[in-house]
Amino acid sequence: MNPVRSLGNLHPLIDDTCWVDPMAVIIGDVELGKDCSVWPMAVIRGDMHRIRIGERVSIQDGAILHITHAGPNTGDGYPLTIGSDVTIGHQVCLHGCTLGNEILVGIGTTILDGAVIEDQIVIGAGSLVPPGKRLESGYLYMGSPVKQARPLTEKEIAYFKYTAANYANLKDDYKSC
Repeated sequence: MNPVRSLGNLHPLIDDTCWVDPMAVIIGDVELGKDCSVWPMAVIRGDMHRIRIGERVSIQDGAILHITHAGPNTGDGYPLTIGSDVTIGHQVCLHGCTLGNEILVGIGTTILDGAVIEDQIVIGAGSLVPPGKRLESGYLYMGSPVKQARPLTEKEIAYFKYTAANYANLKDDYKSC
């Protein structure tokens, strides 16, 4: 079965430079920018709202990306928006939130409806970002619920571009198989 699926008149738009593992699933109103990678068992489901993903985003194994639909308790709902140079760790759940650029979301983290993650942020593994929470640029955040732990070092800030390029190169190896 094709991992990229339309739902009615909602069709995923995936740049030709991307790689989607055959065991991943992308459904509906989803757009992936250049050099993205979607790894095994990841699910990106834009069935009742839109999902927009920038360039050089790595969506790792088992990640779930979804939206919040419009309704009596959610108003217009919440789309899912991800900037560029973002690494989404294994088994991360992103639900109706906004992520900026140059972010590392640690393994098993959950980010909920209406949360806004500014640029250049590391979120430690297993963290929970509650609905509506805003994380300020330039910090490491950890915990459940997430708390600001410390400012990022220059070395950590430089790592965002490195890891984005690393996964963009690795997906090219997979595309050539």
